[in-house]
Amino acid sequence: MNSKKHWEAVYGSKSADAVSWYAPHLQTSLRYIQRAAPDRHSRIIDIGGGEATLVDDLLAAGYENLAVLDLSETALAATRLRLGTAAAAVQWLAADVLESDFAPDSLDVWHDRAVFHFLTTDLQRRRYVQQVLKALRVGGHAIVATFGPDGPLQCSGLDVARYAPEQLHGTFGAPFQLMDSTTEIHTTPWGAPQQFTYCFCRMQER
Repeated sequence: MNSKKHWEAVYGSKSADAVSWYAPHLQTSLRYIQRAAPDRHSRIIDIGGGEATLVDDLLAAGYENLAVLDLSETALAATRLRLGTAAAAVQWLAADVLESDFAPDSLDVWHDRAVFHFLTTDLQRRRYVQQVLKALRVGGHAIVATFGPDGPLQCSGLDVARYAPEQLHGTFGAPFQLMDSTTEIHTTPWGAPQQFTYCFCRMQER
């Protein structure tokens, strides 16, 4: 089963609040985005946004230039339905982040709490970093969260990579200045703890 079919099956069989990564509000993500982008006209993308509530909260906070990218058209359709007329203010991209043709220097903030830990080969990770380097303007910010060192070994039946902050930042390399990092415990809808690592970086060069 390829990745798109896998995620269409996941989102087609479970409600938004029945997946392990669900949270009513992504407070750490919101805090970092607001720190990175006080200007509500900032260009922000949520990678692997799926049915996450981050886009709802960003719209409520007044952000006007938002995009959500996900492999699953089912997930994006559900989020558009949830948002109602507000969905028209968001760019919806049903695509693979590794294959998307991002416009150079087109983003102020790149946010990902969903995808990077599913990239388990060096080739995939290098391609991902190339995509960030292309799309993010110099001086823009990358906010990437993954499972932490004590996080799960699998998610939704797929193997994942786990990172401490220094390991995650090291994967992105010298062009990215580490501004801050956070390790937090996310509680799944059924009460299980999952460790997440966040890195908040500023892109200082290409």
